[in-house]
Amino acid sequence: MTRTRLTAAERGEQLTGAAVQAFAVSGYAGTSTDDVARLAGVSQPYVIRLFGSKQRLFIAAVEHAATRIEQVFRDAAERSADLETLGEAYDELLAERDLLALLLHGFAASSDPVIGSAVRTCFGRIYRLVRELTGVDATEARDFLATGMLLTVLTSMQVLGPGAVPPEPWMAEIADSFEDPCAEPEPGGQPG
Repeated sequence: MTRTRLTAAERGEQLTGAAVQAFAVSGYAGTSTDDVARLAGVSQPYVIRLFGSKQRLFIAAVEHAATRIEQVFRDAAERSADLETLGEAYDELLAERDLLALLLHGFAASSDPVIGSAVRTCFGRIYRLVRELTGVDATEARDFLATGMLLTVLTSMQVLGPGAVPPEPWMAEIADSFEDPCAEPEPGGQPG
């Protein structure tokens, strides 16, 4: 049986995907390059050879997440370049829990100057892209991103989405405040 060798670029993508998964669970401080290597099925020295450090691997994972969001927004804007369509597209991303959990860990690790700079750059790219694609003003873009952040946090806490916990009154109240039918509680009281 012959095994197909991956190119360095393909292996880098594989490692970035494993990094997203690993860092999403344990965050920057709680994840080692060995954890990522095991998940990807490679040696830890290979991870360091490709990325140089845990910090650069984490930043690559955060950049991957931001690029995924940007691509989803671009694809949505091809259908209709408005906030509603971008918001509907973001609903798809809410199912990608690892991606969103990684972003939350990225925000939390932003006190590290190098990570903070990279995370702010990624967030700025998303903000500018929303404005560019839709033509909205700064306030509308801010409100859109703020709602997205709230949805991200609620989904990460399992208040919304698949696997949501039984809602407490405050959870149902917030879920009911969204116009998005995916965020509203289903019959039986569980959010969407």
